Amino acid sequence: MRVGSPEMVSEWNRAKIWKPSRRPSVSSMTLDRSTVYPVTDPMSRFGASPLSFPEFRGAPRRLILWNLAAYFVLALALLPAPVTASRLALAFSFAPSAFLHGALWQPLTYSFVHVGLLGTLFELLSLWFLAGFLESYHKSGWVVGLYAVSVLGTAAAAVALYACSQALGFATVAMPLYGCFGGIFGLLVAIGALYGDMEFMLFPLPISIKARYLVAVYALVTVAMLFGQQRMYAFAQLGGALAGLLYIRMAPRHGFSVSLSEPWYAARNRYYRWKRRRAARKFEVYMRSQGRTVHFDGNGHPIEDDSNDKSRWN
Repeated sequence: MRVGSPEMVSEWNRAKIWKPSRRPSVSSMTLDRSTVYPVTDPMSRFGASPLSFPEFRGAPRRLILWNLAAYFVLALALLPAPVTASRLALAFSFAPSAFLHGALWQPLTYSFVHVGLLGTLFELLSLWFLAGFLESYHKSGWVVGLYAVSVLGTAAAAVALYACSQALGFATVAMPLYGCFGGIFGLLVAIGALYGDMEFMLFPLPISIKARYLVAVYALVTVAMLFGQQRMYAFAQLGGALAGLLYIRMAPRHGFSVSLSEPWYAARNRYYRWKRRRAARKFEVYMRSQGRTVHFDGNGHPIEDDSNDKSRWN
């Protein structure tokens, strides 16, 4: 086979085609099936690492930073003036009797009052995980709205229990509510209702459980607390869970901002259509005074004359 012959050229081309141009990298040698064929199930991305937390962004970051700022402000205030800081924490906590006597700000502030380092750490980690999980499938505004409605539902349940006990003559322990436990329970109920088949790891036990069963266990523990001394705390938690469930069932799909703006834009469009019809009637009167006849429909749009009628050009 001489140099430059067709046989040698074809052999050289085959060698260039089949010979690898570079050494394969380690990443390309360790590709698994999930990398070559992308998984289409959106919930499967959490199955491989049940103990990993979502990215710290969006709604979880805002909620955690707000709660952390309130915690450190209260902690710093306890150093120079512990008595004043304790009174301030009590004033911003939720007490149903104080709320019924004019403390209307407490339903909005009690969730930012945290007592104890370990309890605050557990609440914020739970808030990070649950809110981050929901934000993977919903918008940040939807997650924040769910959290806020659950917090307000917790306060409403505490007020309802206090008012009913006072009306029926039963004595209740007047303990103030604080912390974001109601909002966390609302987030957990939303995950159990929407993604009940998702499995979570029971830390620190190496046992996985489905979301719906986890919510059921948590709800049974809360119901059992109704027969103890912390019945107002437990009933308020159930109120937050119920508020979260009502939110995911009744909340607008595109958010409250869109649902509230639609009536405004509808009223504005009706006003513009009325102005257009009014201007059309005035224009008809003016054209009749000029010896011409024009017509408009009910929306104020002109009705075209017959294209074959040439008299309108005379």
